[in-house]
Amino acid sequence: MAGFREGLRDAGYVEGQNVTLEFRWAEGHYERLPALAAELVRHPVSVIVAGGIPPLMAAKAATSTIPIVFSSAGDPVRLGVVASLSRPGGNITGISHFGVALAPKRLQLLLELVPAVTLIAVLENPTNPRTDLEVTELQEAARTTGKRLLTVRAGSENDFDNAFTTLVRAGAGGLLVAGEPLFIL
Repeated sequence: MAGFREGLRDAGYVEGQNVTLEFRWAEGHYERLPALAAELVRHPVSVIVAGGIPPLMAAKAATSTIPIVFSSAGDPVRLGVVASLSRPGGNITGISHFGVALAPKRLQLLLELVPAVTLIAVLENPTNPRTDLEVTELQEAARTTGKRLLTVRAGSENDFDNAFTTLVRAGAGGLLVAGEPLFIL
């Protein structure tokens, strides 16, 4: 948030003087996002900043008039968020890091490090549509290498023990972690 605030200051916006920031945090509980987005719309705010695909999707569902600015690692066109990268249309714009496109490269690097591996686990959050795209890319890449993928899911902190027990019991020789804020927090 320090960088966000610094960017606002650089543009002439100083919190408490000429701009008010209203924060809402789901703390990894994506089921809370629709209510949080609706709360911002009712407030009302001048713009919604959404970090990541799940908050973006909740904001998109909550309003078609309030501008939404996003930063994500997914493909906003493929997810149906914007019409195109050059002309997003509607009330949504932002930046994307296209981390999904790097998933096959991450698999390639894992195979260079552990070439004898036959089963690779992929940890994903089933409540984040972006991780579904990443797993799809990994499955396609794995088919070309003859390796098998085991998808293990964790949608909350409570799911990690079961996910790791599953991948150990299956004998996974490697683990790829889908880009997911819950896994970073």
